Amino acid sequence: MPTIYVTGHRSPDTDSIASAMGYAELKRRLDPRSRYVAARLGDVNAQTRWVLDRADAPEPEFLPHILLRACDVMQETFHTADHRQPIREVGLTMAREDLELVPITDDDGALAGVMTERTLARRYIRESREATSLADAAARVSAIVDVLEGELVAGEDREIAGRVWVLAMDVDSLPPSIEEGDVVVVGDRPDAQRRALELGIALLITSNGTRPDDDILELARERGTTVVSSPLDSYVTSRMVTLSQPCRALMNSDPLTVPPDDLIADIAEEITEVDYRAAVVVDDDRRPVGLVSHAELVGPTPRQVILVDHAELAQSVHGVEHAEILEILDHHHIGSIETHVPVRATFDPVGSTATLVIERFRVNGMEPTKATATTLLGAVLSDTVILNSPTTTERDRSAVEYLERVLELDATDFGREMFESTSDVSEVAAEDIVSRDVKVYRVAGGKEVAIAQVETVGEGLLERRDELVEAMDAVRERREYGFFALMVTDIIAKGTKMLVSGDGVPLERIFGEEADDGIIDLPDVMSRKKQVAPKLLSAL
Repeated sequence: MPTIYVTGHRSPDTDSIASAMGYAELKRRLDPRSRYVAARLGDVNAQTRWVLDRADAPEPEFLPHILLRACDVMQETFHTADHRQPIREVGLTMAREDLELVPITDDDGALAGVMTERTLARRYIRESREATSLADAAARVSAIVDVLEGELVAGEDREIAGRVWVLAMDVDSLPPSIEEGDVVVVGDRPDAQRRALELGIALLITSNGTRPDDDILELARERGTTVVSSPLDSYVTSRMVTLSQPCRALMNSDPLTVPPDDLIADIAEEITEVDYRAAVVVDDDRRPVGLVSHAELVGPTPRQVILVDHAELAQSVHGVEHAEILEILDHHHIGSIETHVPVRATFDPVGSTATLVIERFRVNGMEPTKATATTLLGAVLSDTVILNSPTTTERDRSAVEYLERVLELDATDFGREMFESTSDVSEVAAEDIVSRDVKVYRVAGGKEVAIAQVETVGEGLLERRDELVEAMDAVRERREYGFFALMVTDIIAKGTKMLVSGDGVPLERIFGEEADDGIIDLPDVMSRKKQVAPKLLSAL
């Protein structure tokens, strides 16, 4: 099921958060084949927190970026092997499924290493030049019997850790290096079988389906030697014995691993540099949850996102230029977002994006849940300042009337309580006040200017003028804005006092008001979008 994020802008206000939540709910109901997730790009402000608490709704998850991560491209279905599984069993799976790599897990399910085609090949090269041995990882007799498809003739199931010998010469010229604990493979030769037992070997394997005589078996019991009959010839039997070792003997115990949230751009080079050209994706307990191979790095499908309440690249989620934008739903001007293919985009001049979401519910014959209806109501009342803003339309009023009926409450009382409960910012740091609701505009010459807005009841906040301007100066210098303005909007008096950091002359000229002690008085101005931004952009 694909995941599609629905997100507002980087300085989330109530409309941005509520619209993302509401539209994600609607899309989930209209398209159950996809997973729509409401996301936020920053911390929620006090007003939004109040609305979410009132709605008994959790805040959306934080989305730091929309860039591709390991978990977005990884193979989620893949073979793993327990570290005790015989090498042959794992190798057969790799051959049958055409796998280049298999993660090996320990007793707790955590990643212990990986088996690769390269390590299998190296094993055979090594054994063609050295004596075959089980010393690096003991093999159980039962595993040897299974790999050989043979039969346990005498003795008990135990671990064997010696070297593996094939007796093909005269008994009198056997190599002196055969020792206690070794494995001997021999055909139907009682003399060689007896001599091997006398040397104290741990395991005698008779090839070609032969079984030792009774006197040999008796000697084996006396010596504590296990006896197995193999249907294969001596050479193949000896090669198969080492394949009965647990796969941990052959695994790469230090494979390339990555967390699920690692960016593809950060791990691509590492993946191409390791010989098996893959990384194992592990969770916090080091359990393998996916594989990312070189193949997944070629033309991966980008993450998908729906944008609400904005269409500006600077306001959108980090990496949006690399994502697949499916839709834009906004009530502002057309911004700087560019798409590679045509998308459904709505730029509708209403007071709130939440109004557009409510209309989409009604057009589709659906009613939002109580929690969603509450957040959407808060969003419309917030953006329209309880339907008093110049941006308010009849469609906003119709949306509010609809939600009043759904929620059985008085919207005006709800809005007044919302603003009065959250307008006190006396204890909020100046840095937070000037950065919580900021819009950045690009003007002639490529210069950027910024206007923030905070809604209050009364003018108490202006007593912190010096502190606020100092915080604005810091932001302006860091971001290199032409100027930074803060609209302190009194929702009761229905007017705005504008504080300015930087060259305030353009704003004085635009509004025809001179700054008094760094404050421009804008009576009857409540909307940044309709009463400030258009004049700003046309003049600059």
